[in-house]
Amino acid sequence: MAGGKIRKEKPSRAGAAAAANHYQGGGISFHKSKGQHILKNPLLVDTIVQKSGIKSTDVILEIGPGTGNLTKKLLEVGKMVIAVELDPRMVLELQRRFQGTPFSNRLKIFVTGQFEDAMYAWSSVKERRIQKESRCRLIEVNGVHDFVVCVIQGDVLKCDLPYFDICVANIPYQISSPLTFKLLSHRPAFRCAVIMFQREFAMRLVAQPGDNLYCRLSVNTQLLARVSHLLKVGKNNFRPPPKVDSSVVRIEPRKPLPPVSFKEWDGLIRLCFNRKNKTLGSIFRQKSVLSLLEKNYKTLQALQLSQKGLSENTEMETYVSVLGDTIEDPSMEIDNGGDDEEMEVEDGDAAGERSDFKEKVLGVLKQGDFEEKRSSKLTQVDFLYLLSLFNKAGIHFS
Repeated sequence: MAGGKIRKEKPSRAGAAAAANHYQGGGISFHKSKGQHILKNPLLVDTIVQKSGIKSTDVILEIGPGTGNLTKKLLEVGKMVIAVELDPRMVLELQRRFQGTPFSNRLKIFVTGQFEDAMYAWSSVKERRIQKESRCRLIEVNGVHDFVVCVIQGDVLKCDLPYFDICVANIPYQISSPLTFKLLSHRPAFRCAVIMFQREFAMRLVAQPGDNLYCRLSVNTQLLARVSHLLKVGKNNFRPPPKVDSSVVRIEPRKPLPPVSFKEWDGLIRLCFNRKNKTLGSIFRQKSVLSLLEKNYKTLQALQLSQKGLSENTEMETYVSVLGDTIEDPSMEIDNGGDDEEMEVEDGDAAGERSDFKEKVLGVLKQGDFEEKRSSKLTQVDFLYLLSLFNKAGIHFS
Protein backbone atom coordinates (compact mmCIF):
# COMPACT_ATOMS: atom_id res chain seq x y z
CA MET A 1 0.00 0.00 0.00
CA ALA A 2 1.47 3.38 -1.07
CA GLY A 3 2.86 5.44 1.75
CA GLY A 4 2.31 2.63 4.25
CA LYS A 5 4.81 0.64 6.23
CA ILE A 6 5.46 -3.00 5.61
CA ARG A 7 5.13 -4.93 8.81
CA LYS A 8 7.75 -7.62 9.28
CA GLU A 9 6.39 -10.68 10.97
CA LYS A 10 8.71 -12.37 13.38
CA PRO A 11 8.99 -16.12 13.00
CA SER A 12 7.46 -18.13 15.80
CA ARG A 13 9.68 -19.92 18.25
CA ALA A 14 8.53 -23.27 16.92
CA GLY A 15 9.36 -22.19 13.37
CA ALA A 16 12.77 -20.90 14.40
CA ALA A 17 13.55 -24.16 16.18
CA ALA A 18 12.50 -26.19 13.16
CA ALA A 19 14.65 -24.05 10.87
CA ALA A 20 17.65 -24.48 13.15
CA ASN A 21 17.16 -28.23 13.21
CA HIS A 22 16.75 -28.65 9.45
CA TYR A 23 19.02 -27.54 6.66
CA GLN A 24 17.97 -27.53 3.03
CA GLY A 25 20.69 -28.24 0.53
CA GLY A 26 20.73 -29.75 -2.93
CA GLY A 27 17.02 -30.57 -2.82
CA ILE A 28 17.20 -32.60 0.39
CA SER A 29 16.85 -31.43 3.99
CA PHE A 30 19.38 -32.51 6.62
CA HIS A 31 18.33 -33.11 10.21
CA LYS A 32 20.88 -31.85 12.71
CA SER A 33 19.10 -33.76 15.47
CA LYS A 34 20.02 -36.98 13.64
CA GLY A 35 23.64 -35.91 13.30
CA GLN A 36 23.36 -35.36 9.54
CA HIS A 37 26.36 -33.21 8.66
CA ILE A 38 27.50 -34.04 5.14
CA LEU A 39 31.15 -33.66 4.10
CA LYS A 40 31.22 -31.12 1.28
CA ASN A 41 34.98 -30.60 0.82
CA PRO A 42 36.22 -33.01 -1.90
CA LEU A 43 39.87 -32.50 -0.92
CA LEU A 44 39.08 -33.56 2.62
CA VAL A 45 37.25 -36.65 1.37
CA ASP A 46 40.31 -37.56 -0.72
CA THR A 47 42.59 -37.08 2.30
CA ILE A 48 40.47 -39.34 4.51
CA VAL A 49 40.44 -42.09 1.87
CA GLN A 50 44.19 -41.75 1.36
CA LYS A 51 44.96 -41.95 5.09
CA SER A 52 42.72 -45.01 5.45
CA GLY A 53 45.21 -47.20 3.59
CA ILE A 54 42.50 -49.11 1.71
CA LYS A 55 43.55 -52.12 -0.36
CA SER A 56 41.91 -53.09 -3.65
CA THR A 57 40.73 -56.34 -2.01
CA ASP A 58 39.14 -54.66 1.03
CA VAL A 59 35.51 -54.91 2.05
CA ILE A 60 34.71 -51.45 3.46
CA LEU A 61 32.06 -50.64 6.05
CA GLU A 62 30.65 -47.11 5.89
CA ILE A 63 28.26 -45.87 8.58
CA GLY A 64 25.95 -43.00 7.69
CA PRO A 65 26.82 -42.56 3.98
CA GLY A 66 24.37 -39.67 3.60
CA THR A 67 24.35 -38.48 0.00
CA GLY A 68 27.34 -40.63 -0.97
CA ASN A 69 30.23 -38.15 -1.23
CA LEU A 70 32.55 -40.48 0.67
CA THR A 71 30.89 -43.64 -0.69
CA LYS A 72 31.85 -42.77 -4.27
CA LYS A 73 35.52 -42.40 -3.38
CA LEU A 74 35.53 -45.62 -1.37
CA LEU A 75 34.12 -47.48 -4.37
CA GLU A 76 37.02 -46.33 -6.50
CA VAL A 77 39.66 -47.89 -4.24
CA GLY A 78 38.05 -50.90 -2.50
CA LYS A 79 36.52 -54.18 -3.57
CA MET A 80 33.15 -53.58 -1.97
CA VAL A 81 31.32 -51.03 0.19
CA ILE A 82 28.70 -51.96 2.78
CA ALA A 83 26.86 -48.81 3.86
CA VAL A 84 24.54 -48.68 6.87
CA GLU A 85 22.00 -45.84 6.70
CA LEU A 86 19.10 -45.17 9.06
CA ASP A 87 17.32 -42.47 7.03
CA PRO A 88 15.31 -43.94 4.11
CA ARG A 89 15.52 -40.57 2.31
CA MET A 90 19.29 -40.90 2.18
CA VAL A 91 18.99 -44.46 0.89
CA LEU A 92 16.89 -43.15 -2.01
CA GLU A 93 19.41 -40.37 -2.56
CA LEU A 94 22.17 -42.97 -2.88
CA GLN A 95 20.10 -44.84 -5.45
CA ARG A 96 19.61 -41.66 -7.47
CA ARG A 97 23.27 -40.75 -7.24
CA PHE A 98 24.49 -44.03 -8.70
CA GLN A 99 21.91 -44.15 -11.51
CA GLY A 100 23.65 -43.96 -14.87
CA THR A 101 27.07 -44.75 -13.39
CA PRO A 102 29.13 -47.94 -13.71
CA PHE A 103 27.75 -48.91 -10.30
CA SER A 104 24.07 -48.39 -11.15
CA ASN A 105 23.29 -52.08 -11.67
CA ARG A 106 25.40 -53.11 -8.70
CA LEU A 107 23.64 -51.21 -5.93
CA LYS A 108 21.59 -53.45 -3.62
CA ILE A 109 19.29 -52.17 -0.88
CA PHE A 110 18.58 -54.25 2.22
CA VAL A 111 16.48 -53.59 5.29
CA THR A 112 18.18 -54.64 8.54
CA GLY A 113 18.04 -58.41 8.91
CA GLN A 114 17.71 -59.15 5.20
CA PHE A 115 21.35 -58.60 4.29
CA GLU A 116 22.80 -61.79 5.73
CA ASP A 117 19.89 -63.85 4.40
CA ALA A 118 20.56 -62.55 0.90
CA MET A 119 24.31 -63.16 1.17
CA TYR A 120 23.62 -66.68 2.43
CA ALA A 121 21.20 -67.41 -0.43
CA TRP A 122 23.75 -66.36 -3.07
CA SER A 123 26.53 -68.54 -1.71
CA SER A 124 27.45 -72.08 -2.69
CA VAL A 125 26.77 -75.14 -0.55
CA LYS A 126 30.40 -75.24 0.62
CA GLU A 127 30.34 -71.55 1.53
CA ARG A 128 27.05 -72.02 3.41
CA ARG A 129 28.73 -74.64 5.55
CA ILE A 130 31.59 -72.24 6.30
CA GLN A 131 29.08 -69.54 7.24
CA LYS A 132 27.37 -71.89 9.70
CA GLU A 133 30.69 -72.66 11.35
CA SER A 134 31.93 -69.07 11.38
CA ARG A 135 30.30 -65.83 10.29
CA CYS A 136 33.60 -64.32 9.16
CA ARG A 137 33.19 -65.02 5.43
CA LEU A 138 29.75 -63.63 4.66
CA ILE A 139 31.14 -61.35 1.97
CA GLU A 140 33.25 -63.89 0.12
CA VAL A 141 30.47 -65.56 -1.83
CA ASN A 142 29.88 -66.34 -5.48
CA GLY A 143 27.67 -63.29 -5.95
CA VAL A 144 30.36 -60.87 -4.82
CA HIS A 145 31.15 -59.82 -8.40
CA ASP A 146 27.49 -59.10 -9.12
CA PHE A 147 27.46 -56.01 -6.92
CA VAL A 148 29.90 -53.60 -5.33
CA VAL A 149 27.70 -51.54 -3.00
CA CYS A 150 25.33 -52.85 -0.35
CA VAL A 151 23.20 -50.43 1.60
CA ILE A 152 21.72 -51.75 4.86
CA GLN A 153 18.79 -49.56 5.83
CA GLY A 154 18.59 -49.59 9.63
CA ASP A 155 20.12 -48.58 12.95
CA VAL A 156 23.80 -49.55 13.03
CA LEU A 157 23.63 -50.04 16.80
CA LYS A 158 20.88 -52.65 16.41
CA CYS A 159 21.80 -54.48 13.23
CA ASP A 160 24.16 -57.44 13.02
CA LEU A 161 27.19 -56.26 11.04
CA PRO A 162 28.67 -58.58 8.40
CA TYR A 163 32.35 -59.22 7.78
CA PHE A 164 34.47 -56.21 6.79
CA ASP A 165 38.18 -55.38 6.55
CA ILE A 166 38.10 -51.67 7.28
CA CYS A 167 35.58 -49.09 8.47
CA VAL A 168 35.63 -45.55 7.08
CA ALA A 169 32.85 -43.27 8.26
CA ASN A 170 31.59 -39.80 9.11
CA ILE A 171 29.21 -40.83 11.88
CA PRO A 172 26.41 -39.12 13.82
CA TYR A 173 28.27 -37.83 16.86
CA GLN A 174 25.59 -38.85 19.36
CA ILE A 175 26.38 -42.54 18.82
CA SER A 176 30.17 -42.17 19.09
CA SER A 177 30.74 -44.15 22.28
CA PRO A 178 28.38 -47.13 21.76
CA LEU A 179 29.43 -47.41 18.12
CA THR A 180 33.14 -47.44 18.98
CA PHE A 181 32.70 -50.37 21.35
CA LYS A 182 30.27 -52.16 19.04
CA LEU A 183 32.97 -52.10 16.38
CA LEU A 184 35.66 -53.23 18.83
CA SER A 185 33.47 -56.17 19.91
CA HIS A 186 32.90 -57.25 16.29
CA ARG A 187 34.32 -60.65 15.34
CA PRO A 188 36.37 -61.38 13.41
CA ALA A 189 38.36 -58.25 14.22
CA PHE A 190 38.76 -55.77 11.37
CA ARG A 191 42.12 -54.30 10.36
CA CYS A 192 41.38 -50.69 11.26
CA ALA A 193 38.68 -48.01 11.46
CA VAL A 194 39.09 -44.40 10.29
CA ILE A 195 36.25 -42.41 11.79
CA MET A 196 35.20 -38.76 12.04
CA PHE A 197 34.34 -37.83 15.64
CA GLN A 198 33.47 -34.64 17.47
CA ARG A 199 36.86 -33.17 18.34
CA GLU A 200 36.58 -33.37 22.13
CA PHE A 201 35.48 -37.01 21.95
CA ALA A 202 38.39 -37.75 19.60
CA MET A 203 40.88 -36.10 21.96
CA ARG A 204 39.50 -38.18 24.84
CA LEU A 205 40.08 -41.32 22.77
CA VAL A 206 43.76 -40.51 22.22
CA ALA A 207 44.46 -38.86 25.61
CA GLN A 208 47.42 -40.19 27.57
CA PRO A 209 47.98 -40.46 31.36
CA GLY A 210 48.42 -36.98 32.79
CA ASP A 211 46.38 -35.27 30.05
CA ASN A 212 43.40 -33.23 31.20
CA LEU A 213 41.01 -35.26 29.00
CA TYR A 214 42.33 -38.66 30.11
CA CYS A 215 39.27 -40.59 31.31
CA ARG A 216 37.46 -43.94 31.36
CA LEU A 217 36.87 -43.67 27.62
CA SER A 218 40.63 -43.29 27.02
CA VAL A 219 41.56 -46.26 29.22
CA ASN A 220 38.86 -48.60 27.93
CA THR A 221 39.47 -47.84 24.26
CA GLN A 222 43.24 -48.08 24.48
CA LEU A 223 42.95 -51.40 26.30
CA LEU A 224 41.31 -52.83 23.19
CA ALA A 225 42.94 -50.84 20.39
CA ARG A 226 45.77 -48.59 19.28
CA VAL A 227 44.31 -45.15 18.71
CA SER A 228 45.92 -42.27 16.80
CA HIS A 229 44.80 -38.80 15.74
CA LEU A 230 44.99 -38.23 11.96
CA LEU A 231 43.70 -34.73 11.28
CA LYS A 232 41.58 -31.90 12.62
CA VAL A 233 38.53 -30.91 10.55
CA GLY A 234 36.93 -27.47 10.77
CA LYS A 235 33.16 -27.19 11.03
CA ASN A 236 32.90 -25.30 7.72
CA ASN A 237 33.78 -28.48 5.82
CA PHE A 238 30.25 -29.80 6.49
CA ARG A 239 26.78 -29.00 5.23
CA PRO A 240 25.10 -27.95 7.47
CA PRO A 241 28.05 -26.97 9.67
CA PRO A 242 28.01 -28.45 13.20
CA LYS A 243 28.58 -26.26 16.25
CA VAL A 244 32.01 -27.72 16.99
CA ASP A 245 35.12 -28.86 15.14
CA SER A 246 35.81 -32.51 14.37
CA SER A 247 38.76 -34.87 14.15
CA VAL A 248 39.55 -38.03 12.20
CA VAL A 249 40.89 -40.89 14.32
CA ARG A 250 42.43 -44.23 13.37
CA ILE A 251 41.53 -47.24 15.54
CA GLU A 252 43.43 -50.55 15.20
CA PRO A 253 42.10 -53.44 17.34
CA ARG A 254 44.70 -55.22 19.43
CA LYS A 255 45.31 -58.85 18.48
CA PRO A 256 45.02 -60.79 20.65
CA LEU A 257 42.90 -59.05 23.26
CA PRO A 258 44.46 -58.71 26.72
CA PRO A 259 43.67 -61.66 29.03
CA VAL A 260 41.27 -59.87 31.35
CA SER A 261 37.62 -60.13 32.32
CA PHE A 262 36.11 -56.97 30.88
CA LYS A 263 33.33 -56.93 33.47
CA GLU A 264 35.94 -56.91 36.23
CA TRP A 265 38.02 -54.33 34.38
CA ASP A 266 35.07 -52.01 33.90
CA GLY A 267 34.13 -52.30 37.57
CA LEU A 268 37.63 -51.26 38.64
CA ILE A 269 37.92 -48.41 36.11
CA ARG A 270 34.51 -47.00 37.09
CA LEU A 271 35.57 -46.78 40.72
CA CYS A 272 38.97 -45.30 39.96
CA PHE A 273 37.71 -42.62 37.55
CA ASN A 274 34.72 -41.58 39.62
CA ARG A 275 37.18 -39.12 41.20
CA LYS A 276 40.24 -39.49 39.02
CA ASN A 277 42.35 -36.83 40.74
CA LYS A 278 41.98 -38.33 44.21
CA THR A 279 44.55 -40.82 45.43
CA LEU A 280 43.55 -44.47 45.16
CA GLY A 281 44.03 -44.72 48.92
CA SER A 282 41.28 -42.16 49.53
CA ILE A 283 38.97 -43.71 46.91
CA PHE A 284 39.21 -47.19 48.40
CA ARG A 285 38.59 -45.84 51.91
CA GLN A 286 35.09 -44.72 50.94
CA LYS A 287 32.35 -46.53 52.82
CA SER A 288 30.35 -47.17 49.66
CA VAL A 289 33.35 -48.67 47.86
CA LEU A 290 34.33 -50.90 50.78
CA SER A 291 30.74 -52.03 51.23
CA LEU A 292 30.46 -53.01 47.54
CA LEU A 293 33.76 -54.88 47.48
CA GLU A 294 33.04 -56.67 50.75
CA LYS A 295 29.64 -57.79 49.44
CA ASN A 296 31.30 -59.22 46.31
CA TYR A 297 33.97 -60.83 48.45
CA LYS A 298 31.48 -62.60 50.71
CA THR A 299 29.27 -63.65 47.81
CA LEU A 300 32.17 -65.25 45.96
CA GLN A 301 33.36 -66.98 49.10
CA ALA A 302 29.87 -68.36 49.67
CA LEU A 303 29.72 -69.68 46.14
CA GLN A 304 33.24 -71.08 46.48
CA LEU A 305 34.09 -69.66 43.11
CA SER A 306 37.78 -70.21 42.47
CA GLN A 307 40.03 -67.46 41.22
CA LYS A 308 41.04 -69.65 38.30
CA GLY A 309 37.47 -69.94 37.14
CA LEU A 310 37.11 -66.18 37.12
CA SER A 311 40.29 -65.47 35.19
CA GLU A 312 39.69 -68.03 32.47
CA ASN A 313 37.46 -66.24 30.01
CA THR A 314 37.36 -68.13 26.73
CA GLU A 315 34.82 -65.79 25.18
CA MET A 316 36.00 -62.49 26.61
CA GLU A 317 35.18 -60.64 23.40
CA THR A 318 31.52 -61.19 24.25
CA TYR A 319 31.90 -58.79 27.15
CA VAL A 320 33.69 -55.99 25.32
CA SER A 321 30.31 -54.29 24.89
CA VAL A 322 30.14 -53.60 28.64
CA LEU A 323 32.86 -51.01 28.11
CA GLY A 324 30.60 -49.15 25.71
CA ASP A 325 28.60 -47.71 28.57
CA THR A 326 31.04 -44.82 28.69
CA ILE A 327 29.11 -41.63 29.14
CA GLU A 328 31.21 -38.58 28.40
CA ASP A 329 29.88 -36.71 31.39
CA PRO A 330 32.49 -34.22 32.62
CA SER A 331 30.83 -34.14 36.03
CA MET A 332 31.92 -37.74 36.56
CA GLU A 333 35.57 -36.72 36.23
CA ILE A 334 35.74 -33.46 38.17
CA ASP A 335 36.54 -33.54 41.84
CA ASN A 336 34.18 -31.48 43.95
CA GLY A 337 36.96 -30.20 46.15
CA GLY A 338 35.97 -32.23 49.22
CA ASP A 339 38.69 -33.25 51.64
CA ASP A 340 39.97 -36.78 51.51
CA GLU A 341 39.02 -37.20 55.17
CA GLU A 342 35.34 -36.87 54.28
CA MET A 343 35.65 -39.92 52.04
CA GLU A 344 37.36 -42.17 54.55
CA VAL A 345 35.97 -44.76 56.94
CA GLU A 346 36.85 -43.53 60.39
CA ASP A 347 39.15 -45.78 62.35
CA GLY A 348 36.72 -46.48 65.17
CA ASP A 349 33.62 -46.61 63.02
CA ALA A 350 33.03 -50.20 62.02
CA ALA A 351 33.11 -53.56 63.70
CA GLY A 352 36.22 -55.70 63.59
CA GLU A 353 35.14 -57.56 60.48
CA ARG A 354 34.70 -54.37 58.42
CA SER A 355 38.00 -53.03 59.73
CA ASP A 356 39.77 -56.25 58.73
CA PHE A 357 38.42 -56.04 55.19
CA LYS A 358 39.47 -52.40 54.93
CA GLU A 359 43.01 -53.37 55.91
CA LYS A 360 42.92 -56.14 53.32
CA VAL A 361 42.01 -53.65 50.56
CA LEU A 362 44.58 -51.09 51.66
CA GLY A 363 47.14 -53.87 51.93
CA VAL A 364 46.68 -54.60 48.21
CA LEU A 365 47.25 -50.94 47.37
CA LYS A 366 50.39 -50.82 49.51
CA GLN A 367 51.69 -54.04 47.97
CA GLY A 368 51.63 -52.51 44.49
CA ASP A 369 52.66 -49.04 45.70
CA PHE A 370 49.31 -47.63 44.53
CA GLU A 371 48.03 -45.99 47.71
CA GLU A 372 49.31 -42.49 46.87
CA LYS A 373 48.86 -42.74 43.11
CA ARG A 374 46.02 -41.17 41.12
CA SER A 375 43.96 -42.70 38.31
CA SER A 376 44.66 -39.74 36.04
CA LYS A 377 48.34 -40.75 35.95
CA LEU A 378 48.03 -44.54 35.55
CA THR A 379 48.49 -46.52 32.33
CA GLN A 380 46.61 -49.60 31.12
CA VAL A 381 49.51 -51.74 32.38
CA ASP A 382 49.19 -50.18 35.84
CA PHE A 383 45.46 -50.88 35.97
CA LEU A 384 45.96 -54.48 34.77
CA TYR A 385 48.55 -55.02 37.50
CA LEU A 386 46.27 -53.47 40.14
CA LEU A 387 43.37 -55.67 39.05
CA SER A 388 45.54 -58.78 39.23
CA LEU A 389 46.63 -57.90 42.78
CA PHE A 390 43.02 -57.46 43.90
CA ASN A 391 41.98 -60.73 42.28
CA LYS A 392 44.85 -62.63 43.93
CA ALA A 393 43.57 -61.33 47.26
CA GLY A 394 40.08 -62.65 46.41
CA ILE A 395 38.66 -59.16 45.80
CA HIS A 396 36.55 -58.75 42.65
CA PHE A 397 34.66 -55.95 40.93
CA SER A 398 31.75 -57.77 39.26
